Order: sequence, then structure tokens, then C-alpha cells
Amino acid sequence: MSALALDVGSKRIGVALGDPSETFAFPLPTIERTNLRADIARIRALVEEHGVRDLVVGDPLALDGTRKLAAERIDAFVAQLQSAIPVAIHRIDERMTSAQANKALLAADLSRERRKRSVDAFAAVLILESYQARRRRERERSS
Repeated sequence: MSALALDVGSKRIGVALGDPSETFAFPLPTIERTNLRADIARIRALVEEHGVRDLVVGDPLALDGTRKLAAERIDAFVAQLQSAIPVAIHRIDERMTSAQANKALLAADLSRERRKRSVDAFAAVLILESYQARRRRERERSS
């Protein structure tokens, strides 16, 4: 069982899959958004294909930690996910993940087109790595 992270945008959904040991995060192909029903069907198919037990959704907070308008759209999206896919859903602060992803992809000297195609999945990797680190800290505190 593993976790699947989503970086939900208005045009694309970046996707990353964690390994069962919660050590690594791997980018998966980005979902080009069409409509809510199709988007959720694609996510459900990934959950089933990879035996996912947890969905991790990036929470778009403002830099000062307040909720932005985009957060309200994510709230509605998460509500639809919860009613359609029977797994635990976790929210993770995604502040600066897209900026970090862009910076890393620039450093890798990727073309503008490749960066555009990769940034959402890389942001999802960062979201998943943040979730995995939080889970490790929680396990260490409880033992």
C-alpha cells in the first residue's frame, strides 16, 4: 500500500506515487483536466492500479498561512474525491512547491516546454515528500 499525491491546478493535476516504505516519491504522468467526473475517474483508476491507501492533496495557502480563493476550490474538489474514492485523504501545505519545482527544473537545464510538462508532477513529488517526512516524525514521537 502506498500514498498518491495530487497537485491540483485549474488545467492540470500533478501526480506522484510513494513507495510502501514511505521513503521515495515518484512522479507519474500529469492529468490534463477535462471535467470533474473524468478527473476523479482518472484518480480512482490510479488508486486502484497502485493499491493506494492515502491520497495527499496540496493545500494552496497564502504565504502568510491564510486560505486563498484557490483553497476553496480545492475544498470542493476534496469533497468530491471523498465521496467517490474510499481512501483516507490528507491535506498538506503546498506553499512554494511550484516555485521550488520550477527552480529545480531550471537548474536541470530543461527546455521551457519540458519544464511546463514536468512542473506539476514535480510539485506533487514535493507535496508527497512533505507528507512522508511528517509521517516519519509522527512515528518517531510515538515510539
